Amino acid sequence: MKDLLDYIVRNLVTNPEAIEIQEDSQDGSINLLLSVDPKDMGLIIGKSGQTIHAIRKILTVRAIAENVRVNLQLSEPQDGEPETLANISEESIESTDTSEASEEEK
Repeated sequence: MKDLLDYIVRNLVTNPEAIEIQEDSQDGSINLLLSVDPKDMGLIIGKSGQTIHAIRKILTVRAIAENVRVNLQLSEPQDGEPETLANISEESIESTDTSEASEEEK
């Protein structure tokens, strides 16, 4: 199961060296934990989660053929948080506040 997931993900991401897959098998169930480069997380999830949903469906088909259950989870990016709109707006507000203060001092 791990090899199928690795093949699919390697062909989707821009940084295949950052892929890590942990597989845990117990009692006829396979749990997979996928971590990728934070920049590639959007590619794996896809628009409205369509890509990760399709990957899970493919794994489910193989799991049915092998008579097991499969569970795929994505791990959160650990290398800092991605740039979000909230972070950008906070930074622009801070820079605006300092520029207004310097104009008032003049």
